Amino acid sequence: MDALLAALADPTRWRLVSLLAERPRPVGVLAELAGARQPQTTKHLQTLERAGVVTSRRSGQRRVYALRSAPLRKLAAALGRLADAATLPGGPQETHDHYAAKVIAERAAAAERGWADGRGFTFRRSLAPRPELVWPHLTEAALLCRWWAPDDLRISEFVFEAREGGRIVQEYRDAEDTDGSDEVVGRAEGTVEDIRPAERLVYRLSPVLPDGSLAFTAHVDLGLRPAGTGTDLDVHWRIAESSVDSADFIAGIEIGFGQSLDKLAANLAAETRPDTKGTEHPERPEHAERAERAGSTDSTDTRSAK
Repeated sequence: MDALLAALADPTRWRLVSLLAERPRPVGVLAELAGARQPQTTKHLQTLERAGVVTSRRSGQRRVYALRSAPLRKLAAALGRLADAATLPGGPQETHDHYAAKVIAERAAAAERGWADGRGFTFRRSLAPRPELVWPHLTEAALLCRWWAPDDLRISEFVFEAREGGRIVQEYRDAEDTDGSDEVVGRAEGTVEDIRPAERLVYRLSPVLPDGSLAFTAHVDLGLRPAGTGTDLDVHWRIAESSVDSADFIAGIEIGFGQSLDKLAANLAAETRPDTKGTEHPERPEHAERAERAGSTDSTDTRSAK
């Protein structure tokens, strides 16, 4: 495939392929129609033949070239698969385009300080385990790091002190840059305001702009309610102190935090699985046992390697 793509990338060779798609032709005719000298045309045709897209045969004093359709159909199928993947409904490309549209709209609205104050976002997820088993995933840094980042980012530094007045720090890097040489692409700082084990968690969090100032302050309220054998998680965001430069951050809240919650739901679902007799039961990891026994919250300060 690489050889075929390299062969077709040259404009003259592409012209020769187009001429051969009409009918087999000898070198001399191809050179004349392509507006090229015959020696150069012969070299181009030899490159196309090595790539497998044309074939040749001797006919008297002439060498006649013909197009082979199979490699082109294979290439077309591969390009079709790429196009299908890029346009998959709900896929990364659609998400990117949706975010780009939101950025344009929010930048247009960000005319003065406080432009987004009072803006709210609401999220709801139905989670598989009971609230006491969900709670550690909302308050323990090691578990928070598994889901508290959008799909295209990873947490490189994280602090979460699970107590009233406790400190929160999030630092993000690109998810695919893992060699330690990548740059920080986002940082947020905040404080825990209210914490009621297995019931409610309230905190404020502010993204930090490149100049060190705060983009805005988000007041985030997470409520847990038992729902059968699982939990309904309701999350409410309220924006305050929004700066003009906060537009890109605010444009990404709905998509980014939604992706994070989807990862949380997936992680919790993985902790609940059927046993060998087909009866579902939740795994009981150490953090869940601790939360259920004590009903208490651990203070955590975790930094992952950069």
